Amino acid sequence: MSDYYFSEEHELFRQSLRQLLLKEIVPYLNEWEQAGQVPTEVFRRFGELGYFGLRQAQEYGGSNLDIWFSIILNEEISRINSGGFAASVVAHPSLALEYLGARATEKQKEKYLRPGILGLKRGGLAITEPGGGSDVRSLKTTAIREGEFYRLNGSKTFITNGYSADFLIVAAKINGGISMLLVDREMEGFSARKLAKLGWHASDTAELFFEDVMVPADQLLGEEGQGFYYIMQHFVWERLILANGGVAASEEALERSLQYMKERTAFGRPIAKFQVLRHRIAQLSAEIECTKQFVYSVCRQLNEGEYPVKEASMAKLLATELCDKVTTQCLQMFGGYGYMEEYPMARMFRDARLGTIGGGTSEIMREIIAKMQMDHMQYQQ
Repeated sequence: MSDYYFSEEHELFRQSLRQLLLKEIVPYLNEWEQAGQVPTEVFRRFGELGYFGLRQAQEYGGSNLDIWFSIILNEEISRINSGGFAASVVAHPSLALEYLGARATEKQKEKYLRPGILGLKRGGLAITEPGGGSDVRSLKTTAIREGEFYRLNGSKTFITNGYSADFLIVAAKINGGISMLLVDREMEGFSARKLAKLGWHASDTAELFFEDVMVPADQLLGEEGQGFYYIMQHFVWERLILANGGVAASEEALERSLQYMKERTAFGRPIAKFQVLRHRIAQLSAEIECTKQFVYSVCRQLNEGEYPVKEASMAKLLATELCDKVTTQCLQMFGGYGYMEEYPMARMFRDARLGTIGGGTSEIMREIIAKMQMDHMQYQQ
C-alpha cells in the first residue's frame, strides 16, 4: 500500500537517510540524551545534506519537494528511538521554517530562512505559556509599538529548541490581536531556562522570559493581528507530523518486541509461540496499519491543497494514543527487562507519552472533532 504514496525516488531518499542515521546519529544518541541537547554540528550536517529545506523554495536553498519527502524524514528519525532527537531536528523545519517560508519578507528570509535551511541557525516556535497552551486567544505575552520597535514582555514554556535556538518566532498580543515577532536570542531582556522532562531527553525544552525586549518593527512576521490565523493554519501540518511520527515509533516498538519474543524462551519455547502474546501482536499490528493508512490519506489531502482540520485532528488523536498503547504493551512483553534503561523499551515508553500532549492534547483534538462533527463548525484556511 505504501507504493501508492511513495515513488522509487522517495524510497531511494529513505534508504540514503536510513544509512546516514545508522552511521552518524544512532551511535551518539545516548550521549545526546544525557547532554539534553542535539549538537550544533548535527544541525549543520542536516542542513548541508538539504534535509531542512525539503519543502522550501529553491531560491533560498530549498528543494521545493512534495510532502512525502518530509514524511519520510519524519518517519525515519522517529524510528531510531530518541523522541528528543526527533523533536529537536524535526521542529526546526516543520515549525520555525514553515512559518518563515509562508510569511517572511525577503529581508527576513535572507536573515533567517536561508541560514535556517543550511542549519547555520536553529529556530523555535514560542506559543505556549505557563497559563495555557491550546487556548491561543488567551495568551498574556504583549508587545507595544514604540517608534521603530516593539517592546515585548511575557513568558513562554515547553518550547522545543527554546534553550539552544538562535531565533524564535514569538506569539504576542499587539493592540488586542495576536501577532508573530522574530526574536534573536542575543536581544537584551531575553532569557531562557532549560526544563527537565520525563522523556524526550535529547531535546532541549525551555521556559522563555521577555523583559522589555526591544524588537525592531521590521521583525514582525506577516501582518499585525493575523497571528491567530497563522497558528491555526500551521496546526494541521504540526499535528500530522506528530501523527506520522507516532505511527513510525509504534512500528519500531513492535518490530523490536517481535525480535525479543523470538529470542526469549519460557517453559521450553520462545514466547512468540504463546497464543495470548501472538493475538496481542496481531491486534496491535492491525491497529497500526489502519492508522498508518489513514494518516497517509490525510497527508495526501494536505499535499493536494486541502485544509483537513478535522481529519488531521483525528489522525493526531488516534496515532499518538495508539503509540502510547503500543509502547506500554510492548514493554510488558519484555517483562522485567522492559523496565531496564539498557533495553530500548524504557525510553520508547517515556517518549511516547508526550505524543498525546504536545501539539494539542487528546482532549483538545476530541473537542475540535466534536465541534466540526456535531456543531458543524468550519475552519477556513
